Amino acid sequence: MDPQAANEIFPHIRIVIGMVVGLGITRLLTGIARLIQHPKRHRLSVIHLLWVFSLLAELALFWWWEFALSRLPSLTFATFLFLIVYALVLFLLCALLFPDDLDEYADYEDYFLNRRRWFFGLFALIFVLDVVDTALKGPARWSHYSADYLIQVPLGLGLCLLASIFANKRLQLAMALLHITYQVYWTARVLTAPL
Repeated sequence: MDPQAANEIFPHIRIVIGMVVGLGITRLLTGIARLIQHPKRHRLSVIHLLWVFSLLAELALFWWWEFALSRLPSLTFATFLFLIVYALVLFLLCALLFPDDLDEYADYEDYFLNRRRWFFGLFALIFVLDVVDTALKGPARWSHYSADYLIQVPLGLGLCLLASIFANKRLQLAMALLHITYQVYWTARVLTAPL
């Protein structure tokens, strides 16, 4: 595919990705609205809310970082499928944070702690997908990131494993805060990077 054709296809790919990302954002914002509308229905959880805001940021960052694909010399159907899978995993994380009902659980914290294996399993998959995504963007993208990116992935996978095994509330709170801190650091670091 010539670069001209890739540039013409990318907006269509971005629209489809945007629909899935939009569904994830909608799910989170609807959940937040329900919490505001019915504050006494379910006890709030700091752990749950931190992950909600972290995933809102993750979706926005994913949308932004995928713009770098517009510079690829060619786009394939395999790349398109990969991006859809990546966006779908992000959506599933959002759907896990706000289930259709909490009848089987005491509150959002109880729900999150009971569903943590699914959540952190999918979250670990995000780390793997991010490596593939970075590789798709070419060697220049790899060379821009320093060793901390290569440390982040195995460390993130290890922390996901730990958080999926143990329901300890302090560990879960630390995991959410650590991820948000890393998001802030990484965002500040790559803001200076070219797309």
